[in-house]
Amino acid sequence: MEKFVIEGGHRLSGVVTPSGSKNEALPVIAASLLTPEPVILHHIPHIRDVDVMCQVLKAAGAEVDWTAENTLRICTANVETPLLDSTLCSRVRASILFAGPMLARLGRVVLPPPGGDVIGRRRLDTHFNVFEALGATLDIEDMYDIRAEKLKGDDIFLDEASVTATENALMAAVLAEGQTILRNVACEPHVCGLARLLVKMGARIQGIGTNLLYIDGVSSLRGAEHEVSSDYLEIGSMIGLAAVTRSALTIEKACTEDLRMIRMVFNRLGVQFELQDGRIYVPEDQSLKIRLDYHGHTPKIDDAPWPAFPTDLMSIAITVATQCAGTVLFFEKMFDGRMFFVDHLQSMGAQIILCDPHRVVVVGPQQLHGGRVQSPDVRAGMAVLIAGLCAQGKTEIYNIEQIDRGYEAIDQKLKALGAQIERVRIL
Repeated sequence: MEKFVIEGGHRLSGVVTPSGSKNEALPVIAASLLTPEPVILHHIPHIRDVDVMCQVLKAAGAEVDWTAENTLRICTANVETPLLDSTLCSRVRASILFAGPMLARLGRVVLPPPGGDVIGRRRLDTHFNVFEALGATLDIEDMYDIRAEKLKGDDIFLDEASVTATENALMAAVLAEGQTILRNVACEPHVCGLARLLVKMGARIQGIGTNLLYIDGVSSLRGAEHEVSSDYLEIGSMIGLAAVTRSALTIEKACTEDLRMIRMVFNRLGVQFELQDGRIYVPEDQSLKIRLDYHGHTPKIDDAPWPAFPTDLMSIAITVATQCAGTVLFFEKMFDGRMFFVDHLQSMGAQIILCDPHRVVVVGPQQLHGGRVQSPDVRAGMAVLIAGLCAQGKTEIYNIEQIDRGYEAIDQKLKALGAQIERVRIL
């Protein structure tokens, strides 16, 4: 067990390069099951969730090797069992992504209910409905036992635009017989990244980047090489960090096309940044002030499926708002437990009203003070880390394994920018 010890109140400066997107890395790792040939994946982050996904593949008989600092070579030619390690799968939410490719490859998959963040109920019904529409039968009591002698394409409307259900549907449909039409699908950048890898492997997919996909099934897929995009969620986190610490930061290898709504929301909080040739510059000493709606109404920031503001940046935006002059309402629509992390910010001096499980009102600016806090999930963990860096005094953050699940060597990146942060083993 480890914790972060932070001495806050220091300005940061310099250049930071975001890691590869966790949310793209996990499905493309799972997609390696769709071919017996090697798949080479570049810009893969060294994070806990990636490590667990690789362990699951190894336990099933796959060859998984780091051939360079952030490059994975995966060959699943020897994977013959549909039964996945239940202990490993229970440690990572993304283990559900093995269902689609294993069902397509082997005709069966057996895995336990997935683990992951505790941010409220995260239903899997959409996954199961898709598999049934493609011809599978399900036994989902203690384990998820899904079988299909042969998947067959169908015209499928997803009952919610679920990212992981869309990814599972894609991976199952590319080897299904005939054409599959997927409607109301998620179109987040990481979903598009998976689709682009599948096309390189020989899949026939039309409509990438929209919420309507046409997939013509093929009999087999080949190996391929793919580079994962920079993590726009880490980029958003770094923008928020720069703003609340009044620091000037440059972010390299930024996926600027994915930041349009994120930029609009940060602008409403008074945060400005410049986009220049694939890099972002956040100026120092910004005047953080909530921009009122027309006629002086209190603004509302809410999340929704892409291209709206991503739920995974709500915790970051709330922390930024504690340092902004004015009042703003945050409405978390997608998860009924994400907002409960605000008690950590309240303990540090933030003025936040928790209206109900989905809404909080933030009144700022408030000087935050160091304290002892927990990292309840990946994104909330990063939010309290940012709060600690702008707070006065010392902050100790426990349960940092959650942060490590989504942010690669975050303490080292922050130290390179001048942050006073140490990783300390808990005896």
